[in-house]
Amino acid sequence: MSWLIALMGLSVAATIAAGVWLEMKPRRLPSPGWLKGGVLGNFLVFGLAVAGFLYLGVQDVMAQEAAASGGGEGISMAVGLALIGIGLPTGLAAIGAGIALGPVGAAALAVIAEKPEMFGRTLIYMGLAEGIAIYGLVMSILLLGKL
Repeated sequence: MSWLIALMGLSVAATIAAGVWLEMKPRRLPSPGWLKGGVLGNFLVFGLAVAGFLYLGVQDVMAQEAAASGGGEGISMAVGLALIGIGLPTGLAAIGAGIALGPVGAAALAVIAEKPEMFGRTLIYMGLAEGIAIYGLVMSILLLGKL
């Protein structure tokens, strides 16, 4: 099981390192049209590879027995991975809400500066963007109840 975690961690670290390298040394030439498709293809292949690794590792995770430490029951690797999977919706939804709230908040401030009577409508738009994070939190709570 540790080989699976090491392989997934290595692929994520390589992706981050490639992003940092490309940020530090950008291409001087104009990017060709196939580059956008290539980036999309890389994301697709990376996503399928991680999904494949997870599929291969499901048997190992489910076969793990709960480790007993002392008088109580310890947390097995399966429970630990399940808790990480439960926390992902909240984290990703919060990131999505932050990305949505940036432009919406800037536009709302610009509208309120020109027309103060639009304050109520801008609150509705801000609430819709913030609802993304609340949906992620609700999903995490529901998934935690299944554990």
